[in-house]
Amino acid sequence: MGGVMSGLSEAFPPKPEFTAQDVPDLNGKVMVVTGGNTGIGKETVKALLQRNARVYLAGRSQEKCEAAISDLKRQTGNEAIFLELDLSDLKSVKAAATEFQRKETHLHSLFNNAGVMGPPVGELTAQGYDLQFGTNVLGHFYFTKLLLPTLLKTAQAEPVFKARVVNTSSGGHLMGSLDFNTFRTSPAREKLGSFGLYNQSKYGNVVFAKELTRRYGDKGLVSTSLNPGSIKSDLQRHMPKWLLFFLASPFIPGQDFFFYEPWYGALTQLWAGTSPEGAGFGGRYLIPWARMGKALESTTDPALGKQLWAWLEEQTEQFEMRSIGRT
Repeated sequence: MGGVMSGLSEAFPPKPEFTAQDVPDLNGKVMVVTGGNTGIGKETVKALLQRNARVYLAGRSQEKCEAAISDLKRQTGNEAIFLELDLSDLKSVKAAATEFQRKETHLHSLFNNAGVMGPPVGELTAQGYDLQFGTNVLGHFYFTKLLLPTLLKTAQAEPVFKARVVNTSSGGHLMGSLDFNTFRTSPAREKLGSFGLYNQSKYGNVVFAKELTRRYGDKGLVSTSLNPGSIKSDLQRHMPKWLLFFLASPFIPGQDFFFYEPWYGALTQLWAGTSPEGAGFGGRYLIPWARMGKALESTTDPALGKQLWAWLEEQTEQFEMRSIGRT
């Protein structure tokens, strides 16, 4: 019953008390937002630019990202920096981290915001992983791992703000778990289905965020996970049309029943990644709009966190060894 009530509270949150106007001045702060060209990510970049942060907008398509950067400059007067990043290809992830570290010596907040939801089950990453787990979890893990030296250096230099990794999960994690047999092509993966695989990836985001806190929280790194809310975005492009129609059907004229505008979705991650109180959120799970929540209890199991971390480390180390072998 508690899980049902928690899910309802996250799906139909009260009026936000924290807004984009509450983001403090971020002059001198360096931030990265993955998937920053659309939806929640774009609204996050917008709020950061309005508060004078130096923002890297990371995404796959240079054309789409540069269009978003141009639009955001018109809105804010400030310009984000394009960082080419395809989270479904570990080679691209490594190149993006290298490019960022070539330009910057500090990173105050990393918003692991990008994601994919509900693609055909047959779709895989460049290295053959399930597209959703490979993008949403493995890709973000590798990006974070490569940027850890910069994050930890920043945390040491800024003991008040600290350094933050904000991991965008979903209320869908409440229906998830981890089956390591489904991370690559297998009968178990086919059986789980596209949206089961999505829930699993969002569960993985929470487990990763908690384990990151265990390993680096005492070094000044603040890792959080969150449900941004039910937001209208490109993320729903693979959802069945009948379901989208139902969820968007207004009980109140002019207002969707279930989906909110993207700016709402940015609030919780802005709270985690910029607010003074956010420096104390390490290991916490946040819910819409900018509230403390409670993740599924099993996501906090240290043994599971260690197991997932070991698997993620093994995959990225194997990739690096193969990369060396090809040079």
